[in-house]
Amino acid sequence: MNYKKKILVISQGYWPEHFPINQLVESFYRDKKIEISVLTGFPNYPEGKIYKGYEKNFFSKIYDKHSSGYDIFRFPIFRRRKNSKISVIFNYLSFIVMGILFSPFLLRKKKFDHILVFANSPVPQAFIGIFLKFIKKSKLIVWVQDLWPESIIAAGGIKNKVVINLISKLTRFIYQHCEKILVQSRAFIPYILNQNVRKNKIIYLPNSTESFYNKVDVKKKFKKLMPNEGPILMFAGNIGEAQGFNTMIKSALYLNNLGIKVNWVVLGDGRQRELIEKKINNLGLQKCFFFLGSYPSEEMPYFFACADALLVTLKKNLIFSMTIPNKIQSYMACSKPIIANIDGEGGRVILEAKCGLVSPAENYISFSKSIIDFLNLDAYEKELMGKNARLYFEKEFDREKQTNSIINIFNGISNN
Repeated sequence: MNYKKKILVISQGYWPEHFPINQLVESFYRDKKIEISVLTGFPNYPEGKIYKGYEKNFFSKIYDKHSSGYDIFRFPIFRRRKNSKISVIFNYLSFIVMGILFSPFLLRKKKFDHILVFANSPVPQAFIGIFLKFIKKSKLIVWVQDLWPESIIAAGGIKNKVVINLISKLTRFIYQHCEKILVQSRAFIPYILNQNVRKNKIIYLPNSTESFYNKVDVKKKFKKLMPNEGPILMFAGNIGEAQGFNTMIKSALYLNNLGIKVNWVVLGDGRQRELIEKKINNLGLQKCFFFLGSYPSEEMPYFFACADALLVTLKKNLIFSMTIPNKIQSYMACSKPIIANIDGEGGRVILEAKCGLVSPAENYISFSKSIIDFLNLDAYEKELMGKNARLYFEKEFDREKQTNSIINIFNGISNN
Protein backbone atom coordinates (compact mmCIF):
# COMPACT_ATOMS: atom_id res chain seq x y z
CA MET A 1 0.00 0.00 0.00
CA ASN A 2 1.40 3.42 -1.01
CA TYR A 3 2.19 5.84 1.82
CA LYS A 4 0.11 9.00 1.92
CA LYS A 5 2.03 12.17 2.74
CA LYS A 6 0.30 13.83 5.72
CA ILE A 7 -0.04 17.61 5.36
CA LEU A 8 -1.42 20.16 7.83
CA VAL A 9 -2.44 23.57 6.44
CA ILE A 10 -2.66 26.44 8.95
CA SER A 11 -4.59 29.50 7.85
CA GLN A 12 -6.44 32.14 9.85
CA GLY A 13 -8.98 32.42 7.02
CA TYR A 14 -10.55 29.33 5.53
CA TRP A 15 -13.79 27.90 4.13
CA PRO A 16 -16.59 28.98 4.29
CA GLU A 17 -14.61 32.24 4.15
CA HIS A 18 -13.10 32.89 0.72
CA PHE A 19 -9.30 32.81 0.57
CA PRO A 20 -6.82 31.68 -2.13
CA ILE A 21 -5.79 28.71 0.02
CA ASN A 22 -9.24 27.07 -0.17
CA GLN A 23 -9.02 25.51 -3.60
CA LEU A 24 -5.37 24.61 -3.18
CA VAL A 25 -6.41 22.42 -0.24
CA GLU A 26 -9.14 20.93 -2.45
CA SER A 27 -6.44 20.07 -5.00
CA PHE A 28 -4.34 18.42 -2.27
CA TYR A 29 -7.35 16.41 -1.16
CA ARG A 30 -7.92 15.08 -4.69
CA ASP A 31 -4.30 13.94 -4.85
CA LYS A 32 -4.35 10.29 -3.82
CA LYS A 33 -0.84 10.57 -2.37
CA ILE A 34 -1.77 13.25 0.18
CA GLU A 35 -3.81 13.19 3.38
CA ILE A 36 -4.79 16.78 4.14
CA SER A 37 -6.00 18.49 7.34
CA VAL A 38 -6.66 22.17 8.09
CA LEU A 39 -6.21 24.14 11.33
CA THR A 40 -8.10 27.43 11.46
CA GLY A 41 -10.37 29.66 13.55
CA PHE A 42 -14.12 30.01 13.58
CA PRO A 43 -15.21 31.81 10.39
CA ASN A 44 -15.99 35.52 10.87
CA TYR A 45 -14.28 37.37 8.00
CA PRO A 46 -14.93 40.04 6.77
CA GLU A 47 -17.95 41.23 8.79
CA GLY A 48 -16.72 40.07 12.21
CA LYS A 49 -19.81 37.89 12.66
CA ILE A 50 -19.51 34.16 13.29
CA TYR A 51 -21.00 32.42 10.28
CA LYS A 52 -24.42 30.81 10.50
CA GLY A 53 -24.18 27.24 11.73
CA TYR A 54 -21.07 27.94 13.80
CA GLU A 55 -22.24 30.49 16.34
CA LYS A 56 -24.14 28.03 18.58
CA ASN A 57 -22.27 24.84 17.77
CA PHE A 58 -18.87 25.43 19.32
CA PHE A 59 -18.11 21.90 20.54
CA SER A 60 -19.56 20.19 17.48
CA LYS A 61 -17.60 22.47 15.13
CA ILE A 62 -14.11 22.29 16.66
CA TYR A 63 -13.95 19.02 14.70
CA ASP A 64 -15.38 20.15 11.38
CA LYS A 65 -15.64 18.29 8.11
CA HIS A 66 -15.44 19.86 4.68
CA SER A 67 -18.11 18.70 2.24
CA SER A 68 -15.31 17.02 0.26
CA GLY A 69 -14.44 14.87 3.27
CA TYR A 70 -11.20 16.15 4.82
CA ASP A 71 -10.80 17.28 8.45
CA ILE A 72 -10.92 20.90 9.58
CA PHE A 73 -9.91 21.65 13.17
CA ARG A 74 -11.22 24.95 14.55
CA PHE A 75 -10.61 27.02 17.66
CA PRO A 76 -12.20 30.26 18.99
CA ILE A 77 -10.66 33.62 18.12
CA PHE A 78 -11.50 37.23 18.94
CA ARG A 79 -13.81 38.59 16.26
CA ARG A 80 -12.81 41.70 14.35
CA ARG A 81 -15.20 44.64 14.58
CA LYS A 82 -16.02 47.02 11.76
CA ASN A 83 -14.14 50.33 11.97
CA SER A 84 -12.05 49.08 14.91
CA LYS A 85 -8.29 48.77 14.43
CA ILE A 86 -7.81 47.45 17.97
CA SER A 87 -10.23 44.58 17.31
CA VAL A 88 -8.20 43.60 14.22
CA ILE A 89 -5.03 43.49 16.33
CA PHE A 90 -6.78 41.34 18.97
CA ASN A 91 -8.14 39.15 16.18
CA TYR A 92 -4.61 38.47 14.91
CA LEU A 93 -3.13 37.96 18.38
CA SER A 94 -5.93 35.65 19.50
CA PHE A 95 -5.36 33.40 16.49
CA ILE A 96 -1.73 32.89 17.51
CA VAL A 97 -2.41 32.42 21.24
CA MET A 98 -5.51 30.24 20.90
CA GLY A 99 -3.90 28.22 18.13
CA ILE A 100 -0.96 27.33 20.36
CA LEU A 101 -3.29 26.52 23.28
CA PHE A 102 -5.85 24.45 21.35
CA SER A 103 -3.77 22.71 18.68
CA PRO A 104 -2.08 20.07 20.91
CA PHE A 105 -5.53 18.88 22.02
CA LEU A 106 -7.25 19.15 18.63
CA LEU A 107 -4.41 17.39 16.79
CA ARG A 108 -3.43 14.93 19.54
CA LYS A 109 -4.14 11.88 17.34
CA LYS A 110 -2.53 13.32 14.22
CA LYS A 111 0.97 13.12 12.78
CA PHE A 112 2.20 15.29 9.91
CA ASP A 113 5.09 15.11 7.48
CA HIS A 114 4.72 18.78 6.53
CA ILE A 115 3.04 21.88 7.91
CA LEU A 116 2.12 24.63 5.45
CA VAL A 117 1.29 28.04 6.96
CA PHE A 118 -0.67 30.27 4.60
CA ALA A 119 0.30 33.66 6.05
CA ASN A 120 -2.55 35.76 4.68
CA SER A 121 -2.65 37.59 8.01
CA PRO A 122 0.47 38.47 10.05
CA VAL A 123 3.49 36.27 9.43
CA PRO A 124 3.79 35.76 13.24
CA GLN A 125 0.79 33.39 12.98
CA ALA A 126 3.45 30.94 11.79
CA PHE A 127 4.41 30.59 15.47
CA ILE A 128 1.66 27.98 15.63
CA GLY A 129 3.52 26.16 12.86
CA ILE A 130 6.86 26.39 14.68
CA PHE A 131 5.22 25.13 17.88
CA LEU A 132 3.66 22.15 16.07
CA LYS A 133 6.82 21.52 14.05
CA PHE A 134 8.65 20.53 17.21
CA ILE A 135 5.73 18.66 18.78
CA LYS A 136 4.94 16.67 15.62
CA LYS A 137 8.53 16.54 14.29
CA SER A 138 7.33 17.95 10.96
CA LYS A 139 8.87 20.09 8.23
CA LEU A 140 7.58 23.68 8.15
CA ILE A 141 6.82 25.77 5.07
CA VAL A 142 5.56 29.37 5.34
CA TRP A 143 3.80 30.97 2.36
CA VAL A 144 4.27 34.73 2.76
CA GLN A 145 1.42 36.87 1.38
CA ASP A 146 2.50 40.22 2.85
CA LEU A 147 5.69 41.59 4.37
CA TRP A 148 5.33 42.16 8.10
CA PRO A 149 5.35 44.48 9.93
CA GLU A 150 5.84 46.79 6.93
CA SER A 151 2.44 46.05 5.36
CA ILE A 152 0.44 46.99 8.43
CA ILE A 153 2.59 50.12 8.95
CA ALA A 154 1.89 51.16 5.36
CA ALA A 155 -1.84 50.58 5.87
CA GLY A 156 -1.82 52.79 8.97
CA GLY A 157 -2.45 49.94 11.39
CA ILE A 158 0.51 50.19 13.82
CA LYS A 159 2.71 53.18 14.70
CA ASN A 160 4.17 52.13 18.06
CA LYS A 161 7.91 51.58 17.56
CA VAL A 162 8.19 49.03 20.38
CA VAL A 163 5.44 46.87 18.83
CA ILE A 164 6.93 47.24 15.35
CA ASN A 165 10.37 46.20 16.59
CA LEU A 166 8.89 43.17 18.38
CA ILE A 167 6.99 42.01 15.26
CA SER A 168 10.17 42.46 13.19
CA LYS A 169 12.15 40.21 15.53
CA LEU A 170 9.38 37.59 15.64
CA THR A 171 9.11 37.57 11.85
CA ARG A 172 12.89 37.16 11.46
CA PHE A 173 12.81 34.27 13.95
CA ILE A 174 10.09 32.54 11.92
CA TYR A 175 11.95 32.98 8.62
CA GLN A 176 15.03 31.40 10.18
CA HIS A 177 13.19 28.40 11.68
CA CYS A 178 11.25 27.05 8.71
CA GLU A 179 12.50 24.74 5.99
CA LYS A 180 11.13 26.76 3.07
CA ILE A 181 9.65 30.24 2.53
CA LEU A 182 7.24 30.64 -0.37
CA VAL A 183 6.61 34.19 -1.62
CA GLN A 184 3.68 35.40 -3.74
CA SER A 185 5.80 38.12 -5.35
CA ARG A 186 9.38 38.04 -6.64
CA ALA A 187 9.88 41.48 -5.12
CA PHE A 188 9.68 39.92 -1.63
CA ILE A 189 12.88 37.93 -2.18
CA PRO A 190 15.51 40.69 -1.64
CA TYR A 191 13.68 41.88 1.48
CA ILE A 192 13.59 38.39 3.05
CA LEU A 193 17.23 37.79 2.14
CA ASN A 194 18.04 40.83 4.27
CA GLN A 195 16.52 39.00 7.25
CA ASN A 196 19.58 36.73 7.31
CA VAL A 197 17.81 33.97 5.34
CA ARG A 198 19.60 31.67 2.89
CA LYS A 199 18.60 32.17 -0.76
CA ASN A 200 17.90 28.46 -1.31
CA LYS A 201 15.14 28.60 1.32
CA ILE A 202 13.07 31.08 -0.70
CA ILE A 203 10.82 29.99 -3.58
CA TYR A 204 8.58 32.19 -5.74
CA LEU A 205 5.05 30.80 -5.80
CA PRO A 206 2.36 33.25 -6.99
CA ASN A 207 -1.25 32.98 -5.94
CA SER A 208 -3.92 31.58 -8.20
CA THR A 209 -7.65 32.12 -7.69
CA GLU A 210 -10.78 30.05 -7.22
CA SER A 211 -12.05 28.05 -10.20
CA PHE A 212 -15.34 29.93 -10.47
CA TYR A 213 -13.42 33.00 -11.62
CA ASN A 214 -13.90 32.62 -15.36
CA LYS A 215 -15.33 34.43 -18.32
CA VAL A 216 -19.15 34.36 -18.13
CA ASP A 217 -22.02 35.89 -20.08
CA VAL A 218 -23.85 38.96 -18.80
CA LYS A 219 -26.95 38.03 -16.79
CA LYS A 220 -30.01 40.24 -16.45
CA LYS A 221 -30.03 39.78 -12.65
CA PHE A 222 -26.68 41.57 -12.38
CA LYS A 223 -27.03 43.94 -15.33
CA LYS A 224 -30.08 45.60 -13.76
CA LEU A 225 -27.93 46.63 -10.76
CA MET A 226 -25.66 48.63 -13.05
CA PRO A 227 -25.98 52.25 -14.25
CA ASN A 228 -28.00 52.50 -17.47
CA GLU A 229 -25.71 54.77 -19.47
CA GLY A 230 -21.98 55.28 -19.90
CA PRO A 231 -18.87 53.12 -19.46
CA ILE A 232 -18.57 51.08 -16.26
CA LEU A 233 -15.28 50.93 -14.35
CA MET A 234 -15.53 48.43 -11.51
CA PHE A 235 -13.53 48.04 -8.31
CA ALA A 236 -13.97 44.90 -6.20
CA GLY A 237 -12.50 44.35 -2.76
CA ASN A 238 -11.73 45.97 0.55
CA ILE A 239 -12.45 49.69 0.95
CA GLY A 240 -9.55 50.54 3.22
CA GLU A 241 -6.71 52.99 3.65
CA ALA A 242 -4.31 50.92 1.55
CA GLN A 243 -6.56 50.92 -1.52
CA GLY A 244 -5.99 54.56 -2.44
CA PHE A 245 -9.62 55.55 -2.96
CA ASN A 246 -8.72 59.24 -2.84
CA THR A 247 -7.04 58.79 -6.22
CA MET A 248 -10.28 57.43 -7.66
CA ILE A 249 -12.23 60.37 -6.26
CA LYS A 250 -9.75 62.91 -7.67
CA SER A 251 -9.81 61.15 -11.02
CA ALA A 252 -13.62 61.12 -11.05
CA LEU A 253 -13.65 64.87 -10.36
CA TYR A 254 -11.02 65.51 -13.05
CA LEU A 255 -12.95 63.52 -15.69
CA ASN A 256 -16.24 65.07 -14.62
CA ASN A 257 -14.79 68.56 -15.14
CA LEU A 258 -13.71 67.49 -18.63
CA GLY A 259 -17.27 66.38 -19.35
CA ILE A 260 -16.30 62.70 -19.59
CA LYS A 261 -19.04 60.44 -18.23
CA VAL A 262 -17.73 57.44 -16.27
CA ASN A 263 -19.60 55.19 -13.85
CA TRP A 264 -17.49 54.04 -10.90
CA VAL A 265 -19.04 50.83 -9.52
CA VAL A 266 -17.66 49.63 -6.19
CA LEU A 267 -18.20 46.10 -4.87
CA GLY A 268 -17.17 45.39 -1.27
CA ASP A 269 -16.99 47.05 2.10
CA GLY A 270 -14.42 48.20 4.61
CA ARG A 271 -13.41 50.58 7.37
CA GLN A 272 -13.07 53.56 5.01
CA ARG A 273 -16.38 53.19 3.17
CA GLU A 274 -18.35 55.71 5.24
CA LEU A 275 -15.57 58.31 5.00
CA ILE A 276 -15.16 57.76 1.24
CA GLU A 277 -18.88 58.10 0.56
CA LYS A 278 -18.95 61.32 2.61
CA LYS A 279 -16.12 62.80 0.50
CA ILE A 280 -17.90 61.81 -2.70
CA ASN A 281 -21.11 63.50 -1.57
CA ASN A 282 -19.28 66.65 -0.46
CA LEU A 283 -17.73 66.93 -3.94
CA GLY A 284 -21.08 66.39 -5.67
CA LEU A 285 -19.94 63.13 -7.28
CA GLN A 286 -22.72 60.92 -5.92
CA LYS A 287 -24.13 60.40 -9.43
CA CYS A 288 -20.74 59.04 -10.58
CA PHE A 289 -20.21 56.41 -7.85
CA PHE A 290 -22.31 53.33 -7.18
CA PHE A 291 -21.57 51.40 -3.98
CA LEU A 292 -23.26 48.01 -4.32
CA GLY A 293 -21.96 46.44 -1.11
CA SER A 294 -20.65 42.91 -0.60
CA TYR A 295 -21.77 39.84 -2.52
CA PRO A 296 -20.69 36.17 -2.47
CA SER A 297 -17.39 35.61 -4.24
CA GLU A 298 -19.06 33.11 -6.59
CA GLU A 299 -21.12 35.98 -8.03
CA MET A 300 -18.14 38.22 -8.79
CA PRO A 301 -17.58 36.95 -12.36
CA TYR A 302 -21.16 37.95 -13.24
CA PHE A 303 -20.57 41.45 -11.91
CA PHE A 304 -17.24 41.65 -13.75
CA ALA A 305 -18.99 40.67 -16.99
CA CYS A 306 -21.05 43.89 -16.74
CA ALA A 307 -17.96 46.11 -16.58
CA ASP A 308 -15.94 47.65 -19.40
CA ALA A 309 -12.77 47.45 -17.28
CA LEU A 310 -11.75 46.45 -13.77
CA LEU A 311 -9.76 48.67 -11.42
CA VAL A 312 -6.77 48.09 -9.14
CA THR A 313 -5.57 50.96 -6.95
CA LEU A 314 -3.10 51.16 -4.07
CA LYS A 315 -1.45 53.92 -2.06
CA LYS A 316 2.06 54.98 -3.00
CA ASN A 317 4.30 52.94 -0.73
CA LEU A 318 7.40 50.82 -1.31
CA ILE A 319 5.84 47.80 0.45
CA PHE A 320 2.65 47.94 -1.65
CA SER A 321 4.77 48.15 -4.79
CA MET A 322 6.31 44.77 -3.89
CA THR A 323 3.05 42.85 -3.79
CA ILE A 324 0.73 41.42 -6.42
CA PRO A 325 -2.82 42.20 -5.24
CA ASN A 326 -4.93 39.03 -5.33
CA LYS A 327 -7.65 40.76 -7.33
CA ILE A 328 -5.29 40.87 -10.34
CA GLN A 329 -5.43 37.07 -10.69
CA SER A 330 -9.23 37.08 -10.31
CA TYR A 331 -9.64 39.86 -12.88
CA MET A 332 -7.34 38.10 -15.34
CA ALA A 333 -9.12 34.77 -14.93
CA CYS A 334 -12.38 36.49 -15.96
CA SER A 335 -10.83 37.81 -19.20
CA LYS A 336 -11.32 41.48 -18.38
CA PRO A 337 -9.15 44.52 -19.22
CA ILE A 338 -7.50 46.10 -16.16
CA ILE A 339 -6.83 49.77 -15.45
CA ALA A 340 -4.36 50.02 -12.58
CA ASN A 341 -3.05 52.87 -10.47
CA ILE A 342 -0.22 51.01 -8.75
CA ASP A 343 3.56 50.83 -8.64
CA GLY A 344 5.93 47.91 -8.93
CA GLU A 345 5.24 44.22 -9.26
CA GLY A 346 1.48 44.30 -9.82
CA GLY A 347 1.86 46.86 -12.58
CA ARG A 348 4.68 44.85 -14.15
CA VAL A 349 2.44 41.79 -14.38
CA ILE A 350 -0.36 43.75 -16.11
CA LEU A 351 2.02 45.32 -18.62
CA GLU A 352 3.78 42.02 -19.27
CA ALA A 353 0.42 40.38 -19.92
CA LYS A 354 -0.62 43.26 -22.25
CA CYS A 355 -4.01 43.17 -20.57
CA GLY A 356 -4.42 46.75 -19.39
CA LEU A 357 -3.08 50.20 -18.65
CA VAL A 358 -0.94 51.17 -15.66
CA SER A 359 -0.26 54.56 -14.08
CA PRO A 360 1.90 55.53 -11.05
CA ALA A 361 0.20 55.12 -7.67
CA GLU A 362 -1.67 58.21 -6.40
CA ASN A 363 -1.09 60.11 -9.66
CA TYR A 364 -4.71 60.92 -10.47
CA ILE A 365 -3.93 62.80 -13.70
CA SER A 366 -2.01 59.83 -15.15
CA PHE A 367 -4.79 57.53 -13.92
CA SER A 368 -7.38 59.73 -15.64
CA LYS A 369 -5.37 59.71 -18.86
CA SER A 370 -5.20 55.90 -18.72
CA ILE A 371 -8.99 55.84 -18.44
CA ILE A 372 -9.36 58.23 -21.39
CA ASP A 373 -6.92 56.13 -23.44
CA PHE A 374 -8.92 53.02 -22.62
CA LEU A 375 -12.23 54.61 -23.56
CA ASN A 376 -10.72 55.62 -26.91
CA LEU A 377 -9.79 52.01 -27.78
CA ASP A 378 -12.02 50.19 -30.23
CA ALA A 379 -13.98 47.06 -29.28
CA TYR A 380 -11.36 44.71 -30.79
CA GLU A 381 -8.51 46.24 -28.76
CA LYS A 382 -10.51 45.98 -25.52
CA GLU A 383 -11.43 42.38 -26.27
CA LEU A 384 -7.79 41.57 -27.02
CA MET A 385 -6.78 42.89 -23.60
CA GLY A 386 -9.31 40.53 -22.01
CA LYS A 387 -8.03 37.56 -24.00
CA ASN A 388 -4.43 38.41 -23.09
CA ALA A 389 -5.43 38.53 -19.43
CA ARG A 390 -6.80 34.98 -19.50
CA LEU A 391 -3.83 33.62 -21.48
CA TYR A 392 -1.38 35.12 -19.00
CA PHE A 393 -3.39 33.76 -16.08
CA GLU A 394 -3.25 30.24 -17.52
CA LYS A 395 0.48 30.55 -18.14
CA GLU A 396 1.56 32.09 -14.82
CA PHE A 397 -1.18 31.54 -12.23
CA ASP A 398 -2.82 28.24 -13.18
CA ARG A 399 -4.11 26.28 -10.16
CA GLU A 400 -2.84 22.88 -11.34
CA LYS A 401 0.67 24.25 -11.91
CA GLN A 402 0.59 25.82 -8.46
CA THR A 403 -0.49 22.56 -6.82
CA ASN A 404 2.21 20.56 -8.61
CA SER A 405 4.83 23.11 -7.58
CA ILE A 406 3.97 22.77 -3.89
CA ILE A 407 3.84 18.97 -4.07
CA ASN A 408 7.32 19.05 -5.65
CA ILE A 409 8.48 21.29 -2.79
CA PHE A 410 7.09 18.80 -0.25
CA ASN A 411 8.88 15.97 -2.03
CA GLY A 412 12.13 17.93 -2.24
CA ILE A 413 12.13 18.61 1.51
CA SER A 414 11.34 14.96 2.25
CA ASN A 415 14.29 13.80 0.16
CA ASN A 416 16.79 16.11 1.87
